[in-house]
Amino acid sequence: MAFWFLFILLLGLATYLMVQHSVAQITRTPVWLLWLVLMAPALLLSGWTLMYGPKQPPPPALILWSIFVSTVLYWTLFQWGRRSPRDTQAQTQPQASQSQPTIQPVAEPIVRPIEPTEETQLRNCFPWSVYYVQNIEYRPQAVICRGQLRTKATNAYQQIKTNIEAQFGDRFLLIFQEGMDSKPFFVLVPNTQAAKNRNTPPREQERLTRPGLALLLLAATLVTTTLVGVEIAGVSLPPLWEVGSLFKVLSNPDVLFKGLPYALGLMTILGIHELGHYLTAKFYKIRSTLPYFIPIPFFLGTFGAFIQMRSPIPNRKALFDISIAGPIAGFVVTVPLLIWGLAHSDIVSITDTEKTRLLNPDALNPKYSILLAVLSKLALGSQLTAKSALDLHPVAVAGFLGLIVTALNLMPVGQLDGGHIVHAMFGQRTALIIGQIARVLLLLLALVREEFLVWAIILLFMPLIDEPALNDVSELDNQRDVWGLLAMALLIVIILPLPQAIANFLQI
Repeated sequence: MAFWFLFILLLGLATYLMVQHSVAQITRTPVWLLWLVLMAPALLLSGWTLMYGPKQPPPPALILWSIFVSTVLYWTLFQWGRRSPRDTQAQTQPQASQSQPTIQPVAEPIVRPIEPTEETQLRNCFPWSVYYVQNIEYRPQAVICRGQLRTKATNAYQQIKTNIEAQFGDRFLLIFQEGMDSKPFFVLVPNTQAAKNRNTPPREQERLTRPGLALLLLAATLVTTTLVGVEIAGVSLPPLWEVGSLFKVLSNPDVLFKGLPYALGLMTILGIHELGHYLTAKFYKIRSTLPYFIPIPFFLGTFGAFIQMRSPIPNRKALFDISIAGPIAGFVVTVPLLIWGLAHSDIVSITDTEKTRLLNPDALNPKYSILLAVLSKLALGSQLTAKSALDLHPVAVAGFLGLIVTALNLMPVGQLDGGHIVHAMFGQRTALIIGQIARVLLLLLALVREEFLVWAIILLFMPLIDEPALNDVSELDNQRDVWGLLAMALLIVIILPLPQAIANFLQI
C-alpha cells in the first residue's frame, strides 16, 4: 500500500512537470487543472483502494472510462484556453530578448510599451504628494514605476489610475503591488483585452459566455449524476458498455426517479456555489463565463463545476468577495439539504469491519467530522448513540459531498477559494507562507486519517501563487477579515474529527 502511494506521488510530480513544461506557454487553462484531469484515473484508483482495500480490484469500466474521459477533457480544456500565435509570441518575446541581447541591439525601442517622448507624460501622472516616482524601469511588456507612497493606498491607486487613463486612454492596465522590501510599486502593462473588445461586436462578446455549452454540460451532468444516484439508491445497473440492457433498465421511470434526489441535490449545491462566484463577479463588472459542469458517467457523476474570469480583478476587496461568495452560497444550500437527508437516513450499528471502510455512505461514522456530528445529532436526536453509524439517504450523500466540496475549496492554497481569501486578507507573500503550512498540516493529518491522502497529494502539486488583483496593496476592512476567519473556522470544523469531550456532551 505504501509503495503504491509513493508511486502515485512520483507519477503526479512527473506529470505536473511535464504539463508545465509542455503546454503552460500555449494555453491559458491553469496547469493545475490540466494536471488534475490527467491524474484523474490514478486518483480514482487510489480512492477505490482506500475505500475497499487492495484485495478488491476496481471494475475495468472504471479505469477504461476514466482514461477516455480524462483524455477528452484534457484536450477540450487545452483547446479552450489555447493562446493565439500572437499571444504566445508576446509572452515568449521578453525571454528571447533577455537571452540574446547582442543579436538584437536595436530591439529596445520596438518592444518598449511607451515611446521615450512619453516618459514626461508618464511622470506627470504621479503627483509628488500622492506617489513620488524615483525610478522607472522598462521591460518589453511592462513599465515599472518605483518610489515612495505618500497617501493611502486606495486613494493613490484611484488618482493615478485616473491620470493614466487621461493621458494614455485604455492602452494600459495599472497594477499596484508590494515588492519584497514591502514597498509598493506601480506596473503598466499593455491592455490587449481593451483592443480585442473594441474589435469584437456585442453579439460576439455575448457568445463568449457560451450559454449553449453551459446548458449542454448541465444536461449531460444531470444524466450522469442520475445514473450514479440510481446506484446509490440501491438499484444495480448493467455495465456501461451493455447499452441495450442499460437502456432497458433506465426506460423505467421509477428507476430514474430514484436517482433524481441525489442528482438534483448535488447539482444544486455545486451550481449555487458557482453562481455565488458568477453573480459577485457580475456585481464588480468582471467578465466571466457561465458555470460549466463536468460530467462523468461513474464515481460521483461529475467532477464539479467552474467558471472562468475573462477580465482582471480590480482589488483585494473584490477578490475576497468573489472568492468567499461561492463557499458561503454552497454551504447555505448544503446545510438544509444535509439535515433533511440525515433525518431520512437509517441508523445502523458500527462493526469492526465497517470501521475500516472510510467514508462509507452505507455505514458512515458521523464522528469523522465535527460539523457532520453536530448536524446528525440535530437531525436524529436521541436515536444517534455512540455505537451508531449512518446509512445515508441519497440527499444526505449529496449534502455530505457538499461539505467535502466546501472544505476542499476553502483550503488556503493557491488558486482555490481559500487561497484567494487568505491572499485578500494578508497579501500575496503571507498567503504563500500560509499555503505551504496548510500543505504540511494536511499531509500530517493524512498520516492519521488516510482519506485525506488524495487531498494532500493534490495540494502538494498545486501552485501556491495566484494571480494578483490590479490594486493588490489596499487592505480589507475589519468586517471582511472577520468573515475570512469564520471561513477558515468552517474549514476546521468540517475536516477535523469530533473530540471526545464534545462527543460526551452530545452523547454520541
